[in-house]
Amino acid sequence: RRLSRSPAVTLLDVFRQHARSRPRRPLLRFQEEVYTFEDVEVLSNRAAWALGRRLGLRSGGTAAVLLPNEPAYLWTWLALAKLGCAMACVNCNVRGRALRHALQAARATVLLASPGET
Repeated sequence: RRLSRSPAVTLLDVFRQHARSRPRRPLLRFQEEVYTFEDVEVLSNRAAWALGRRLGLRSGGTAAVLLPNEPAYLWTWLALAKLGCAMACVNCNVRGRALRHALQAARATVLLASPGET
């Protein structure tokens, strides 16, 4: 139903609505840390600024993301959505030819990886 509206309601729209209406509510629990909607909004805004200003990502671009299952994955995804960029999710366990193929198929202009990924 939401996608049939004009314009379509996206997950980013829903997140922003929740961030405005309930900023202090927990959104994500990871190990001993709790991130509220407001925390994730701030972190994703910072990431969007850095990706846009420092790396030159613009609407219509694509970023390959090679991150493990960690909180940064969430605000990276939101940051790319805020910039209007597609996110090519790359399994962080893939190596060699399979990784090369995934990156070529994504046609990404930027590869985002966590420290320690070589």
